Amino acid sequence: MKMKMLPFAFALAALSAGALSAAAAPGFTGRWDARLTVDTDFTLPFPLELAAEDGTASGAFFNGDERVTSTGGTVAAGVLQLDFAHYDSHLEARLENGVLKGRYGNTRTGLRDFEARPHVAPPPAVAGPDIAGVWDVPHESAKGEKAWRLIVRQEGAEVSAAILRVDGDTGTLRGAWQGDRYVLHIYDGARGFTLEAVPQPDATLALTLRSLRGKPLALAAHRPDAARAQGLPAPTDPELHTRVKDPAEPFRFSFPDVNGQLVSHTDERFRNKVVVVNVTGSWCPNCHDEAPFLQALYAKYRSLGLEVVALDFEEAAQLEKLTRLRAFIRKYGVEYPYLVAGEPKEVAARLPQTENLNTWPATFFLGRDGRVRAVHAGFAAPASGDFHTNLVREITHTVESLLAESPAPVAAAR
Repeated sequence: MKMKMLPFAFALAALSAGALSAAAAPGFTGRWDARLTVDTDFTLPFPLELAAEDGTASGAFFNGDERVTSTGGTVAAGVLQLDFAHYDSHLEARLENGVLKGRYGNTRTGLRDFEARPHVAPPPAVAGPDIAGVWDVPHESAKGEKAWRLIVRQEGAEVSAAILRVDGDTGTLRGAWQGDRYVLHIYDGARGFTLEAVPQPDATLALTLRSLRGKPLALAAHRPDAARAQGLPAPTDPELHTRVKDPAEPFRFSFPDVNGQLVSHTDERFRNKVVVVNVTGSWCPNCHDEAPFLQALYAKYRSLGLEVVALDFEEAAQLEKLTRLRAFIRKYGVEYPYLVAGEPKEVAARLPQTENLNTWPATFFLGRDGRVRAVHAGFAAPASGDFHTNLVREITHTVESLLAESPAPVAAAR
């Protein structure tokens, strides 16, 4: 099955061909081919875009064609400094003989060394075997999954892919055929993966997935029909993964917002409203994927009776000042309330009505009577292709259907 290939983010239309060359990119400005040092035997390549002028600077990582932009930056005394406050991360680098050397990260995940050189267009890639389409990847995860999905887009020699788990996807990995295998990468400033895919004689793929943390994971990918014929498990249905213990009970929450104001399900703003309750955390890459979508949903439907509320769980070190969460809210223009519910390890205790709530994010859809009508685990972002398109359609349909229902006749039902 052929799937339409999106244009490479690497072909940055905003920059002229001359600006991308080493000679025409004075100082830091331009596109760079970077490599992040993960450990002694693992470096992760990634594209980096920088701009610096009059003491100010900006930069971008990439998730496919999406630019993950800095929130502030400076250049002084030959040192480039960039903040990615929504990740609570910082980049610092200097030029040494035309090579950019620096460190990126934060105190939670650690600072990692990277090195970058002015971008040089690679030689034309050689087209490899056709592996486009959807694959099942048997894997038992700590969240109770029995399989993941591999989604591959391919057009000629251009290949991109994403692995979709119950929490969400890996972002868009990109790469090429390298003699006997596909080698694909992503580093978007938060998540980083390398995926090797080797076609096998039995029409499967032998996969090696390596992340910023942990050892390489050996996996096998099967076409879904072949997987079912072999009795292999199907990927988890995100509509069935998380539940509430008693759907007849109104869903309850009561936590302070980022300004310390207590917000509860009984507040007037939620009375006879359709409410989308999002369990989230600013540390979670898939939550970053979901927030812009929820904000757009809220902006579109709030005049018709929709409310969105985030129940946010942060690490203990973040709870005192909420620095990253405040930056997250600014970055995505979030207008719905963010309630500070505790630490991730406290999610089951703080939301005792739920069952199997172990994905980040997880979203509950409440009717006008305050009762949970649907639950969706995780968030499939645009990297997931049709799975993202279908999810957006399903959520929109759910919200519109709930909004079309008559208000609850008895306000005290909550």
